[in-house]
Amino acid sequence: MSTLKNYLSLIKFSHTIFALPFALIGFFLGIFYFPLSVIPGWHTRIFSPQMPWLKLLMLFILVILCMVFARSAAMAFNRYLDRKWDAMNPRTAIREIPKGIITPKNALTFTIANCLLFIACCFFINPLCLALAPVALAVVLGYSYTKRFTPLCHLVLGLGLSLAPIGAYIAVTGQFHWLPILFSFTVLFWVSGFDIIYSLQDEEFDRSNQLYSIPAAVGKIKALNISRFLHLLSFACVVAAGLLGALGWLYWLGVLVFGTMLIYQHSIVKPNDLRRVNVAFMTANGIASVVFSLFVIADMFVH
Repeated sequence: MSTLKNYLSLIKFSHTIFALPFALIGFFLGIFYFPLSVIPGWHTRIFSPQMPWLKLLMLFILVILCMVFARSAAMAFNRYLDRKWDAMNPRTAIREIPKGIITPKNALTFTIANCLLFIACCFFINPLCLALAPVALAVVLGYSYTKRFTPLCHLVLGLGLSLAPIGAYIAVTGQFHWLPILFSFTVLFWVSGFDIIYSLQDEEFDRSNQLYSIPAAVGKIKALNISRFLHLLSFACVVAAGLLGALGWLYWLGVLVFGTMLIYQHSIVKPNDLRRVNVAFMTANGIASVVFSLFVIADMFVH
């Protein structure tokens, strides 16, 4: 049990709360709405008489497992690659690899095992998911290298998590569609924005160790302004999805909650006061993702 707890801590399993709700949005979009036309808003409800309930349940489980395995691989690989800097940074020196709780070899083995499990789940979903599995892994694993050469690493992290809604939609339908892609852009800008806020804590460490981040490149004030702009883009994407998808009043209540949480996290983090970064990072964004997704999915049931 302690070993399981250590690995769950290694991958920050609680942070699954950020992208998993958006994967569920993509999954239920695939179930409820099948595009009849490229014209925005033209859909038919298909709460899937064609798809047996057992098959639907198995597909749901496979989508959840894909999300968990891909994210676990990405987080473990990140901890493996960054173990040198984690040991030097007082904020991260308590992590499992620097403290010797998990060896680098075991972390890498854990990464490989999760990659293989992710590919296996994609195999059982559909051919398109299987074909795209290496691309998804390349993005989520490749993020760990980006802090070594570009301050745009936050956007690569956002890109990795943004695969959740479109990936879940493809799992159900076997095709792309603009509505889940809009939700993917929502995640891209949202995650990039709050990762910039989180990385404010390491501005000086990153700069002194030749690591790249937006706070290290431009300073705290400009970094927060960039984060606000990215969150504005994220909010614009959820509004566009609601308008173009002709979604209902429950969806717009979710948009209100999502926007409120974006504003709240920026109101409590200041360039000269980072004491509430963790509240902004975990609490505000956790509420934003979970509550927003609940309203979106509920809207599909009643709309």
